[in-house]
Amino acid sequence: MRHQQQASRPRRPRTPLDPATIRALALHYVGRYATTQARLRQYLERKLRERGWAESTPEPALEQLVHEFARLGYVDDDAFAAARVTSLLRRGFGANRLNAAMRQAGIAADKAEMAARLDHDSARGAAMAFARRKRLGPFGAPLLDAKDRSRALAAFLRAGHSYEVAREILALADDDSVFRDF
Repeated sequence: MRHQQQASRPRRPRTPLDPATIRALALHYVGRYATTQARLRQYLERKLRERGWAESTPEPALEQLVHEFARLGYVDDDAFAAARVTSLLRRGFGANRLNAAMRQAGIAADKAEMAARLDHDSARGAAMAFARRKRLGPFGAPLLDAKDRSRALAAFLRAGHSYEVAREILALADDDSVFRDF
C-alpha cells in the first residue's frame, strides 16, 4: 500500500545565528553528548552552514568558543578517549579498531596512539571477549574446514585484533582451562 503524501506547508525560515544563539547551541550539544573538541567544532560549523550568520554582528570565533569550553571542562578529549577505549575493550575490539575510533572522533594522532596502546594481556582479554560475543574459538563450534577458519580469522582482524592473537584464540580448545580466566 502506498503512503499518501501530506500537503507540504511552507517551512518557516530559520533565523540566522548570533553569538548568544551559537553559544546556547554549543552548551546544549556538550550537555547532551560526550564529545571532543573536533566534533564540537564540526557541529558548530554545520549549524553555521545551515542557518547562516546575522550580518549585524561580527563573524563568530568558533575556535575561541571551543577552547573556552575545553578550558571550562565541558569538553575533555582525554576523558572521552579513556571512556571510549574502555567501552570498546569491554565489547572486545582490538588496538587497530581503537586507534581508528579515536582518529574518527578527532583525537590527535599521538593521543590516539597512546590511548589505543594495549599490553598483551589486555589485547588477549579483549580478543576473548570478542570470541565469547561472536561464539568463536573455545566458545563456539569447532572450525572444521579452511573456509570457516578463514571467516573467523577475518572477523578478528576486522575487529582490530592482531593476526597472532586471533590465531592463538582460535587455536584454543573448548576444554582448555586457560580461557576460563577471561
